[in-house]
Amino acid sequence: MFAKRLSRWVLPALLVTAMLLAACTPAATPTKAPATKAPATKAPATKAPATKAPATKAPATKVTIQMFYPVAVDAPIAKILNKYIADFEAQNPNIIVKPVFSGGYGDVKTTIQTTINGGGTPPALAVMLSTDLYDLINAGYIAPMDRYVSSMEDGQSYLNDFFPAFLANSRYDGKIWSIPFQRSAVVMYYNADLFKKEGLQPPDSWDSWGTAAQKLTTRNGDKVTRWGIEYPSGWPYWLFQPLALGNGQNIFKSPTEMAFNDPKVIEAVQFYIDLSHKYKAMPEGVQKAWGNAPADFAKGAAAMIVHSSGSLTGILKQAKFNVGVMPIPGHQKGTYASVPGGGNFYIFKGAPQAQQDAAWKFVEFVTQPKYAADFSINTGYIATRQSAYATQAMKDYITKVPQAGQTKDVLQYAGAELSTQNLGKVRNIFHKYLQAAFNGTMTPTEAMNTAQKEAEAALKDFK
Repeated sequence: MFAKRLSRWVLPALLVTAMLLAACTPAATPTKAPATKAPATKAPATKAPATKAPATKAPATKVTIQMFYPVAVDAPIAKILNKYIADFEAQNPNIIVKPVFSGGYGDVKTTIQTTINGGGTPPALAVMLSTDLYDLINAGYIAPMDRYVSSMEDGQSYLNDFFPAFLANSRYDGKIWSIPFQRSAVVMYYNADLFKKEGLQPPDSWDSWGTAAQKLTTRNGDKVTRWGIEYPSGWPYWLFQPLALGNGQNIFKSPTEMAFNDPKVIEAVQFYIDLSHKYKAMPEGVQKAWGNAPADFAKGAAAMIVHSSGSLTGILKQAKFNVGVMPIPGHQKGTYASVPGGGNFYIFKGAPQAQQDAAWKFVEFVTQPKYAADFSINTGYIATRQSAYATQAMKDYITKVPQAGQTKDVLQYAGAELSTQNLGKVRNIFHKYLQAAFNGTMTPTEAMNTAQKEAEAALKDFK
Protein backbone atom coordinates (compact mmCIF):
# COMPACT_ATOMS: atom_id res chain seq x y z
CA MET A 1 0.00 0.00 0.00
CA PHE A 2 1.18 3.54 -0.48
CA ALA A 3 2.49 5.36 2.55
CA LYS A 4 0.91 8.50 1.26
CA ARG A 5 -1.75 9.06 -1.43
CA LEU A 6 -1.52 12.03 -3.70
CA SER A 7 -4.55 13.95 -4.77
CA ARG A 8 -2.79 15.02 -7.94
CA TRP A 9 -0.49 13.33 -10.44
CA VAL A 10 2.77 14.68 -11.77
CA LEU A 11 2.94 15.66 -15.42
CA PRO A 12 6.11 14.86 -17.34
CA ALA A 13 7.97 17.91 -18.54
CA LEU A 14 8.54 16.47 -21.95
CA LEU A 15 6.32 14.88 -24.54
CA VAL A 16 6.98 11.33 -25.51
CA THR A 17 6.85 10.86 -29.26
CA ALA A 18 6.89 7.16 -29.57
CA MET A 19 7.47 5.19 -26.51
CA LEU A 20 7.47 3.30 -23.46
CA LEU A 21 6.57 0.00 -20.69
CA ALA A 22 7.51 -2.40 -18.18
CA ALA A 23 7.33 -4.27 -14.95
CA CYS A 24 7.72 -3.27 -11.34
CA THR A 25 10.65 -5.62 -10.71
CA PRO A 26 13.69 -4.93 -12.90
CA ALA A 27 15.90 -7.58 -14.47
CA ALA A 28 19.18 -8.11 -12.63
CA THR A 29 21.44 -9.36 -15.39
CA PRO A 30 21.72 -9.09 -19.17
CA THR A 31 20.38 -12.07 -21.09
CA LYS A 32 22.67 -14.33 -23.09
CA ALA A 33 21.81 -15.18 -26.67
CA PRO A 34 23.46 -16.53 -29.83
CA ALA A 35 26.44 -14.36 -30.67
CA THR A 36 25.65 -13.33 -34.22
CA LYS A 37 22.06 -14.12 -35.10
CA ALA A 38 18.76 -12.69 -34.08
CA PRO A 39 16.63 -15.51 -32.61
CA ALA A 40 14.64 -17.47 -35.14
CA THR A 41 11.00 -16.47 -35.23
CA LYS A 42 8.63 -19.26 -34.35
CA ALA A 43 4.90 -19.24 -33.85
CA PRO A 44 3.96 -19.98 -30.23
CA ALA A 45 2.96 -23.53 -29.45
CA THR A 46 -0.44 -22.50 -28.13
CA LYS A 47 -3.29 -21.94 -30.54
CA ALA A 48 -5.18 -18.71 -30.73
CA PRO A 49 -7.98 -18.93 -28.17
CA ALA A 50 -11.48 -19.33 -29.42
CA THR A 51 -13.72 -16.28 -29.27
CA LYS A 52 -15.42 -16.15 -25.88
CA ALA A 53 -18.76 -14.77 -24.86
CA PRO A 54 -18.58 -11.05 -24.06
CA ALA A 55 -17.77 -10.24 -20.45
CA THR A 56 -20.59 -7.72 -20.13
CA LYS A 57 -24.10 -7.70 -21.51
CA ALA A 58 -24.93 -5.49 -24.45
CA PRO A 59 -26.58 -2.25 -23.25
CA ALA A 60 -30.36 -2.07 -23.70
CA THR A 61 -30.16 1.54 -24.89
CA LYS A 62 -27.56 3.39 -26.92
CA VAL A 63 -24.35 4.30 -25.08
CA THR A 64 -21.75 6.68 -26.50
CA ILE A 65 -18.17 6.60 -25.25
CA GLN A 66 -15.15 8.73 -25.98
CA MET A 67 -11.76 7.10 -26.48
CA PHE A 68 -8.68 9.32 -26.25
CA TYR A 69 -5.84 7.98 -28.36
CA PRO A 70 -2.26 9.18 -29.04
CA VAL A 71 -0.85 9.13 -32.56
CA ALA A 72 2.85 8.69 -31.88
CA VAL A 73 4.37 7.10 -35.00
CA ASP A 74 4.34 7.55 -38.75
CA ALA A 75 1.48 5.15 -39.38
CA PRO A 76 -2.18 5.65 -40.38
CA ILE A 77 -3.36 5.10 -36.80
CA ALA A 78 -6.63 7.01 -37.13
CA LYS A 79 -7.64 5.11 -40.26
CA ILE A 80 -6.79 1.76 -38.66
CA LEU A 81 -8.65 2.49 -35.42
CA ASN A 82 -11.70 3.81 -37.24
CA LYS A 83 -11.90 0.51 -39.14
CA TYR A 84 -11.82 -1.43 -35.86
CA ILE A 85 -14.48 0.85 -34.41
CA ALA A 86 -16.71 0.25 -37.43
CA ASP A 87 -16.32 -3.52 -36.99
CA PHE A 88 -17.12 -3.20 -33.29
CA GLU A 89 -20.20 -1.03 -33.80
CA ALA A 90 -21.52 -3.45 -36.43
CA GLN A 91 -21.50 -6.17 -33.76
CA ASN A 92 -22.58 -3.86 -30.95
CA PRO A 93 -25.17 -1.50 -32.48
CA ASN A 94 -26.08 0.05 -29.13
CA ILE A 95 -22.51 1.30 -28.49
CA ILE A 96 -21.04 4.28 -30.32
CA VAL A 97 -17.28 4.87 -29.98
CA LYS A 98 -16.04 8.39 -30.65
CA PRO A 99 -12.23 8.52 -30.91
CA VAL A 100 -10.29 11.66 -30.03
CA PHE A 101 -6.84 11.47 -31.64
CA SER A 102 -4.06 13.53 -30.05
CA GLY A 103 -0.47 14.19 -31.03
CA GLY A 104 1.14 12.06 -28.37
CA TYR A 105 0.87 10.44 -24.95
CA GLY A 106 1.61 13.71 -23.16
CA ASP A 107 -1.26 15.43 -24.99
CA VAL A 108 -3.72 12.74 -23.92
CA LYS A 109 -2.59 12.90 -20.31
CA THR A 110 -2.74 16.69 -20.14
CA THR A 111 -6.18 16.88 -21.73
CA ILE A 112 -7.73 14.31 -19.41
CA GLN A 113 -6.19 15.84 -16.30
CA THR A 114 -7.41 19.29 -17.32
CA THR A 115 -10.93 17.93 -17.85
CA ILE A 116 -11.07 16.21 -14.48
CA ASN A 117 -9.49 19.09 -12.56
CA GLY A 118 -12.00 21.44 -14.17
CA GLY A 119 -14.90 19.36 -12.89
CA GLY A 120 -15.70 17.74 -16.22
CA THR A 121 -16.43 14.10 -17.02
CA PRO A 122 -13.42 12.17 -18.31
CA PRO A 123 -13.58 9.91 -21.35
CA ALA A 124 -14.55 6.34 -20.58
CA LEU A 125 -11.42 5.00 -22.27
CA ALA A 126 -7.92 6.14 -23.17
CA VAL A 127 -4.61 4.72 -24.33
CA MET A 128 -1.89 6.13 -22.09
CA LEU A 129 1.63 5.12 -21.15
CA SER A 130 1.87 1.92 -19.16
CA THR A 131 4.28 3.76 -16.86
CA ASP A 132 1.54 6.24 -15.89
CA LEU A 133 0.09 3.52 -13.64
CA TYR A 134 1.08 4.91 -10.21
CA ASP A 135 0.17 8.50 -11.05
CA LEU A 136 -3.27 7.42 -12.27
CA ILE A 137 -3.94 5.25 -9.24
CA ASN A 138 -2.74 7.91 -6.80
CA ALA A 139 -5.00 10.48 -8.41
CA GLY A 140 -7.96 8.09 -8.19
CA TYR A 141 -8.69 8.42 -11.89
CA ILE A 142 -8.85 4.83 -13.14
CA ALA A 143 -10.96 1.79 -12.39
CA PRO A 144 -9.53 -1.73 -11.97
CA MET A 145 -10.60 -4.24 -14.60
CA ASP A 146 -10.70 -7.40 -12.52
CA ARG A 147 -14.47 -7.78 -12.46
CA TYR A 148 -14.56 -7.68 -16.24
CA VAL A 149 -11.77 -10.23 -16.62
CA SER A 150 -13.33 -12.55 -14.05
CA SER A 151 -16.67 -12.43 -15.89
CA MET A 152 -15.03 -13.79 -19.05
CA GLU A 153 -15.40 -17.49 -19.78
CA ASP A 154 -11.65 -17.93 -19.28
CA GLY A 155 -10.28 -14.59 -18.17
CA GLN A 156 -7.03 -15.99 -16.83
CA SER A 157 -6.16 -17.48 -20.21
CA TYR A 158 -6.92 -14.10 -21.76
CA LEU A 159 -4.42 -12.41 -19.43
CA ASN A 160 -1.83 -15.16 -19.80
CA ASP A 161 -1.85 -14.72 -23.57
CA PHE A 162 -0.33 -11.23 -23.31
CA PHE A 163 3.45 -11.11 -23.42
CA PRO A 164 4.62 -10.93 -19.78
CA ALA A 165 6.85 -7.92 -20.47
CA PHE A 166 3.80 -5.99 -21.66
CA LEU A 167 1.33 -7.07 -18.98
CA ALA A 168 3.59 -6.82 -15.93
CA ASN A 169 3.11 -3.10 -15.41
CA SER A 170 -0.66 -3.52 -15.55
CA ARG A 171 -0.74 -4.98 -12.05
CA TYR A 172 -0.64 -3.28 -8.69
CA ASP A 173 -1.97 -4.23 -5.25
CA GLY A 174 -3.38 -7.50 -6.59
CA LYS A 175 -5.48 -5.83 -9.29
CA ILE A 176 -5.38 -5.37 -13.07
CA TRP A 177 -5.50 -1.69 -13.98
CA SER A 178 -4.79 -1.64 -17.71
CA ILE A 179 -4.65 -3.82 -20.82
CA PRO A 180 -1.70 -3.62 -23.29
CA PHE A 181 -2.38 -2.43 -26.81
CA GLN A 182 0.04 -0.03 -28.55
CA ARG A 183 3.36 -1.49 -27.47
CA SER A 184 6.97 -1.31 -28.59
CA ALA A 185 10.52 -2.09 -27.46
CA VAL A 186 13.98 -0.58 -27.83
CA VAL A 187 15.83 -2.20 -30.72
CA MET A 188 18.93 -1.59 -32.79
CA TYR A 189 18.56 -1.25 -36.55
CA TYR A 190 21.68 -1.96 -38.61
CA ASN A 191 22.56 -1.83 -42.28
CA ALA A 192 23.06 -5.52 -42.98
CA ASP A 193 24.52 -4.85 -46.43
CA LEU A 194 27.22 -2.61 -44.96
CA PHE A 195 28.06 -5.20 -42.33
CA LYS A 196 28.42 -7.85 -45.00
CA LYS A 197 30.53 -5.60 -47.21
CA GLU A 198 32.92 -4.83 -44.33
CA GLY A 199 33.05 -8.46 -43.16
CA LEU A 200 31.36 -7.61 -39.85
CA GLN A 201 29.01 -9.70 -37.75
CA PRO A 202 26.16 -8.09 -35.77
CA PRO A 203 27.75 -6.92 -32.48
CA ASP A 204 27.45 -9.20 -29.47
CA SER A 205 29.23 -7.07 -26.84
CA TRP A 206 30.06 -3.44 -26.09
CA ASP A 207 33.57 -3.88 -27.47
CA SER A 208 32.44 -5.42 -30.77
CA TRP A 209 29.71 -2.78 -31.01
CA GLY A 210 32.11 0.12 -30.58
CA THR A 211 34.63 -1.45 -32.97
CA ALA A 212 31.98 -2.01 -35.65
CA ALA A 213 30.64 1.54 -35.25
CA GLN A 214 34.17 2.90 -35.58
CA LYS A 215 34.85 0.92 -38.76
CA LEU A 216 31.56 1.97 -40.33
CA THR A 217 32.08 5.70 -39.68
CA THR A 218 33.30 7.47 -42.81
CA ARG A 219 34.78 10.96 -43.21
CA ASN A 220 35.69 13.33 -46.00
CA GLY A 221 38.44 15.33 -44.34
CA ASP A 222 37.00 16.58 -41.07
CA LYS A 223 33.43 16.12 -42.23
CA VAL A 224 31.57 12.94 -41.22
CA THR A 225 29.75 11.48 -44.20
CA ARG A 226 28.34 8.51 -42.31
CA TRP A 227 28.16 7.89 -38.58
CA GLY A 228 28.70 4.38 -37.30
CA ILE A 229 25.80 4.89 -34.92
CA GLU A 230 23.19 7.46 -33.99
CA TYR A 231 21.79 7.02 -30.49
CA PRO A 232 19.12 9.66 -29.69
CA SER A 233 19.24 11.07 -26.18
CA GLY A 234 16.78 13.94 -26.21
CA TRP A 235 14.39 11.74 -24.17
CA PRO A 236 17.14 9.62 -22.70
CA TYR A 237 15.96 7.24 -20.00
CA TRP A 238 14.12 4.80 -22.28
CA LEU A 239 16.87 4.33 -24.84
CA PHE A 240 19.57 4.41 -22.16
CA GLN A 241 18.04 1.70 -19.98
CA PRO A 242 19.19 -1.24 -22.17
CA LEU A 243 22.80 -0.11 -21.64
CA ALA A 244 22.37 -0.38 -17.88
CA LEU A 245 20.45 -3.63 -18.16
CA GLY A 246 23.12 -4.97 -20.50
CA ASN A 247 25.66 -4.32 -17.76
CA GLY A 248 23.63 -6.22 -15.17
CA GLN A 249 21.81 -3.42 -13.34
CA ASN A 250 18.59 -1.60 -14.16
CA ILE A 251 18.34 2.09 -13.21
CA PHE A 252 15.72 1.34 -10.53
CA LYS A 253 15.02 -1.42 -8.05
CA SER A 254 11.41 -0.71 -7.08
CA PRO A 255 8.83 2.06 -7.50
CA THR A 256 10.49 3.92 -4.60
CA GLU A 257 14.15 2.89 -4.90
CA MET A 258 16.44 4.11 -7.66
CA ALA A 259 19.85 2.72 -8.69
CA PHE A 260 21.10 5.75 -10.61
CA ASN A 261 24.50 5.75 -8.91
CA ASP A 262 25.13 2.02 -9.00
CA PRO A 263 28.66 1.43 -10.40
CA LYS A 264 27.24 -0.64 -13.25
CA VAL A 265 24.87 2.18 -14.27
CA ILE A 266 27.74 4.68 -14.12
CA GLU A 267 29.80 2.35 -16.31
CA ALA A 268 26.93 2.25 -18.83
CA VAL A 269 26.86 6.07 -18.93
CA GLN A 270 30.59 6.04 -19.63
CA PHE A 271 30.16 3.57 -22.51
CA TYR A 272 27.62 5.84 -24.17
CA ILE A 273 30.17 8.65 -23.96
CA ASP A 274 32.90 6.31 -25.23
CA LEU A 275 30.99 5.73 -28.47
CA SER A 276 31.78 9.33 -29.39
CA HIS A 277 34.94 10.12 -27.39
CA LYS A 278 36.80 6.81 -27.65
CA TYR A 279 35.49 5.23 -30.83
CA LYS A 280 34.73 8.54 -32.62
CA ALA A 281 31.72 6.78 -34.14
CA MET A 282 28.79 8.84 -32.83
CA PRO A 283 27.95 12.56 -32.56
CA GLU A 284 29.13 14.04 -29.26
CA GLY A 285 26.86 15.14 -26.45
CA VAL A 286 23.09 15.00 -26.28
CA GLN A 287 21.59 13.84 -29.58
CA LYS A 288 18.20 15.46 -29.95
CA ALA A 289 17.59 13.45 -33.08
CA TRP A 290 14.65 11.18 -32.25
CA GLY A 291 12.68 12.17 -35.34
CA ASN A 292 15.72 12.37 -37.63
CA ALA A 293 17.48 9.11 -36.77
CA PRO A 294 15.23 6.74 -38.79
CA ALA A 295 15.52 8.96 -41.87
CA ASP A 296 19.30 9.27 -41.43
CA PHE A 297 19.54 5.50 -41.20
CA ALA A 298 17.31 4.88 -44.21
CA LYS A 299 19.28 7.27 -46.43
CA GLY A 300 22.64 5.83 -45.38
CA ALA A 301 23.84 8.66 -43.11
CA ALA A 302 24.11 6.24 -40.17
CA ALA A 303 25.07 2.56 -40.23
CA MET A 304 23.21 1.79 -36.99
CA ILE A 305 20.58 3.51 -34.86
CA VAL A 306 18.98 2.73 -31.52
CA HIS A 307 15.26 3.44 -31.72
CA SER A 308 11.75 2.15 -31.17
CA SER A 309 10.44 -1.01 -32.80
CA GLY A 310 7.49 1.17 -33.73
CA SER A 311 9.69 2.80 -36.38
CA LEU A 312 10.13 -0.47 -38.30
CA THR A 313 7.44 0.05 -40.92
CA GLY A 314 8.63 3.53 -41.84
CA ILE A 315 12.27 2.43 -42.03
CA LEU A 316 11.48 -0.54 -44.27
CA LYS A 317 9.52 1.70 -46.64
CA GLN A 318 12.43 4.11 -47.02
CA ALA A 319 15.56 1.93 -46.87
CA LYS A 320 17.07 0.59 -50.10
CA PHE A 321 19.19 -2.00 -48.29
CA ASN A 322 18.69 -5.04 -46.09
CA VAL A 323 17.67 -3.89 -42.61
CA GLY A 324 18.79 -5.90 -39.61
CA VAL A 325 16.94 -5.73 -36.28
CA MET A 326 18.34 -6.92 -32.96
CA PRO A 327 18.35 -6.22 -29.21
CA ILE A 328 20.95 -3.89 -27.73
CA PRO A 329 24.37 -5.58 -27.25
CA GLY A 330 25.34 -6.11 -23.60
CA HIS A 331 28.70 -5.50 -21.96
CA GLN A 332 29.79 -9.13 -21.92
CA LYS A 333 30.05 -11.19 -25.10
CA GLY A 334 26.79 -12.91 -26.07
CA THR A 335 24.50 -10.77 -23.90
CA TYR A 336 21.69 -8.46 -24.98
CA ALA A 337 19.06 -6.22 -23.43
CA SER A 338 16.00 -4.12 -24.21
CA VAL A 339 13.04 -2.45 -22.50
CA PRO A 340 9.42 -2.40 -23.63
CA GLY A 341 7.43 0.78 -24.03
CA GLY A 342 4.15 2.18 -25.28
CA GLY A 343 0.56 2.49 -24.12
CA ASN A 344 -2.23 0.52 -22.50
CA PHE A 345 -5.99 0.87 -22.35
CA TYR A 346 -7.28 2.52 -19.15
CA ILE A 347 -10.92 2.86 -18.06
CA PHE A 348 -11.78 6.01 -16.11
CA LYS A 349 -14.02 5.60 -13.07
CA GLY A 350 -15.33 9.16 -13.38
CA ALA A 351 -17.30 8.08 -16.45
CA PRO A 352 -20.83 6.70 -15.93
CA GLN A 353 -20.92 2.98 -15.22
CA ALA A 354 -22.69 2.20 -18.50
CA GLN A 355 -19.84 3.91 -20.35
CA GLN A 356 -17.22 2.00 -18.37
CA ASP A 357 -18.95 -1.29 -19.23
CA ALA A 358 -19.13 -0.32 -22.91
CA ALA A 359 -15.46 0.66 -22.83
CA TRP A 360 -14.51 -2.79 -21.59
CA LYS A 361 -16.50 -4.43 -24.37
CA PHE A 362 -14.43 -2.43 -26.87
CA VAL A 363 -11.16 -3.36 -25.14
CA GLU A 364 -12.11 -7.04 -25.19
CA PHE A 365 -13.09 -6.79 -28.86
CA VAL A 366 -10.06 -4.91 -30.17
CA THR A 367 -7.51 -7.04 -28.29
CA GLN A 368 -8.64 -10.22 -30.03
CA PRO A 369 -5.69 -12.00 -31.68
CA LYS A 370 -6.77 -11.09 -35.21
CA TYR A 371 -6.87 -7.39 -34.37
CA ALA A 372 -3.63 -7.53 -32.40
CA ALA A 373 -2.01 -9.10 -35.46
CA ASP A 374 -3.57 -6.64 -37.88
CA PHE A 375 -2.51 -3.64 -35.76
CA SER A 376 1.07 -4.91 -35.66
CA ILE A 377 1.17 -5.55 -39.41
CA ASN A 378 -0.15 -2.10 -40.26
CA THR A 379 1.75 0.02 -37.72
CA GLY A 380 5.01 -1.74 -36.86
CA TYR A 381 4.11 -2.02 -33.17
CA ILE A 382 4.63 -5.44 -31.57
CA ALA A 383 1.46 -7.51 -31.27
CA THR A 384 0.64 -7.69 -27.57
CA ARG A 385 -0.83 -11.20 -27.53
CA GLN A 386 1.24 -14.30 -28.15
CA SER A 387 -1.59 -15.96 -30.05
CA ALA A 388 -1.50 -13.13 -32.60
CA TYR A 389 1.65 -14.75 -33.96
CA ALA A 390 -0.30 -17.96 -34.58
CA THR A 391 -2.75 -16.24 -36.92
CA GLN A 392 -2.29 -16.92 -40.61
CA ALA A 393 -2.11 -13.21 -41.37
CA MET A 394 0.87 -12.77 -39.04
CA LYS A 395 2.60 -15.92 -40.26
CA ASP A 396 2.30 -14.72 -43.85
CA TYR A 397 3.55 -11.26 -42.90
CA ILE A 398 6.61 -12.54 -41.04
CA THR A 399 7.48 -14.74 -44.01
CA LYS A 400 7.53 -11.57 -46.11
CA VAL A 401 8.93 -9.25 -43.41
CA PRO A 402 11.08 -11.34 -41.02
CA GLN A 403 12.07 -8.20 -39.09
CA ALA A 404 8.55 -8.14 -37.66
CA GLY A 405 9.27 -11.44 -35.95
CA GLN A 406 12.66 -10.19 -34.76
CA THR A 407 11.13 -7.21 -32.96
CA LYS A 408 8.88 -9.62 -31.06
CA ASP A 409 11.85 -11.81 -30.18
CA VAL A 410 13.59 -8.83 -28.58
CA LEU A 411 11.07 -9.10 -25.73
CA GLN A 412 12.88 -12.12 -24.30
CA TYR A 413 15.75 -9.77 -23.39
CA ALA A 414 13.55 -7.01 -22.00
CA GLY A 415 13.97 -5.64 -18.48
CA ALA A 416 11.63 -3.29 -16.70
CA GLU A 417 10.96 0.20 -17.99
CA LEU A 418 11.37 2.98 -15.43
CA SER A 419 8.05 3.21 -13.59
CA THR A 420 8.07 4.90 -10.21
CA GLN A 421 6.13 6.89 -7.72
CA ASN A 422 6.34 10.63 -8.49
CA LEU A 423 7.33 9.52 -11.99
CA GLY A 424 7.48 12.89 -13.72
CA LYS A 425 9.84 14.41 -11.18
CA VAL A 426 12.07 11.35 -10.83
CA ARG A 427 12.31 10.91 -14.58
CA ASN A 428 13.18 14.57 -15.13
CA ILE A 429 15.91 14.35 -12.49
CA PHE A 430 17.45 11.40 -14.30
CA HIS A 431 17.17 13.16 -17.66
CA LYS A 432 18.85 16.31 -16.35
CA TYR A 433 21.91 14.61 -14.94
CA LEU A 434 22.26 11.95 -17.62
CA GLN A 435 22.38 14.71 -20.20
CA ALA A 436 24.87 16.64 -18.05
CA ALA A 437 27.15 13.60 -18.21
CA PHE A 438 26.63 13.22 -21.97
CA ASN A 439 27.47 16.90 -22.52
CA GLY A 440 30.56 16.72 -20.32
CA THR A 441 29.44 19.33 -17.77
CA MET A 442 29.62 16.65 -15.06
CA THR A 443 31.46 13.34 -14.85
CA PRO A 444 29.27 10.23 -14.98
CA THR A 445 29.94 9.59 -11.28
CA GLU A 446 29.13 13.17 -10.26
CA ALA A 447 25.98 13.23 -12.38
CA MET A 448 24.59 9.92 -11.17
CA ASN A 449 25.41 10.59 -7.50
CA THR A 450 23.54 13.89 -7.72
CA ALA A 451 20.63 12.27 -9.56
CA GLN A 452 20.39 9.57 -6.90
CA LYS A 453 20.34 12.11 -4.07
CA GLU A 454 17.64 14.25 -5.67
CA ALA A 455 15.52 11.23 -6.62
CA GLU A 456 15.63 9.93 -3.05
CA ALA A 457 14.36 13.30 -1.85
CA ALA A 458 11.56 13.22 -4.45
CA LEU A 459 10.49 9.75 -3.27
CA LYS A 460 10.75 10.37 0.45
CA ASP A 461 7.01 10.81 1.01
CA PHE A 462 6.23 7.54 -0.80
CA LYS A 463 8.30 5.21 1.35
